[in-house]
Amino acid sequence: MNPVEFLTDLLNPDLAFLPKALAVAVMSSVVCGVVGCYVVLRGMAFIGDAVSHAVFPGLAVAFVVSGNLVLGGSIAGILTAILVAVFAQNRRLREDTLIGVLFVAAFAVGIVIISQAPGYAGSLQQFLFGSITGIPTSDLYVVAGTGTAVLAVLLLFHKEFVTISLDRESARAMGVRVFWLDLVLYVIVTLAVVISVQTIGNILVLALLVTPAATARLLTDRLGRMMAIAPAVGAGCALAGLYVSWSWDLPTGGTIVLVLTAAFLTAWFLAPRRGLLARRRAPRPHTTD
Repeated sequence: MNPVEFLTDLLNPDLAFLPKALAVAVMSSVVCGVVGCYVVLRGMAFIGDAVSHAVFPGLAVAFVVSGNLVLGGSIAGILTAILVAVFAQNRRLREDTLIGVLFVAAFAVGIVIISQAPGYAGSLQQFLFGSITGIPTSDLYVVAGTGTAVLAVLLLFHKEFVTISLDRESARAMGVRVFWLDLVLYVIVTLAVVISVQTIGNILVLALLVTPAATARLLTDRLGRMMAIAPAVGAGCALAGLYVSWSWDLPTGGTIVLVLTAAFLTAWFLAPRRGLLARRRAPRPHTTD
């Protein structure tokens, strides 16, 4: 299928699910691209993976009671994030240890809940790997509204998030409320994950959160540019991934992730200053005896 045929399908009224799938994929990619910059800057990719586990029981409950998936996942993820932030105040246990305990436990709860629903295997596959072509119109507006709110909060607390990401102890010494900012950031990551789950699923959602930001990090040293490049990479790869999956009848979520990975590898090798080839071509300093 060539791009013109794909565009024709997007405009075909009988394929109304396709433009909705594209809209959700692009919106969630943009939001995750921006949020992912803080995740990469702070080195908290594990938290993004853990959050995707934490939202699962909320998604499962919402599915069983025919409720809103975004709302259900948000409530579960936020509650778990609050528990992590509270328990992390005990310095005997590291934050990553608590995440490993609480978030995986939440995922297990979700497995138990959804196992009680009719069509267990199909439902589980939908949550784990995404179901972008079955997104209802109502979820389209929920994703748009949630994504806008997430970006607004990031804009409001941008300086504070950067401060605690670069040097938490100095920020604490300056009187910055690190605990509350941590909590807000956990909630933001949770919301970004929840609106993306339907796009590529629980298992693959970390790629949407981290890979565009990691790609942008290879292309620039400035945070402002990174936050512009990352969502552009995410949105472009979402479009390309949907096109490839629709053309060759491939799983949408997995295809988007592979396109994101290809973009990352391209930057890894060809980035003007940070790429592997650029580093090898750079002149080595001469040593004198």
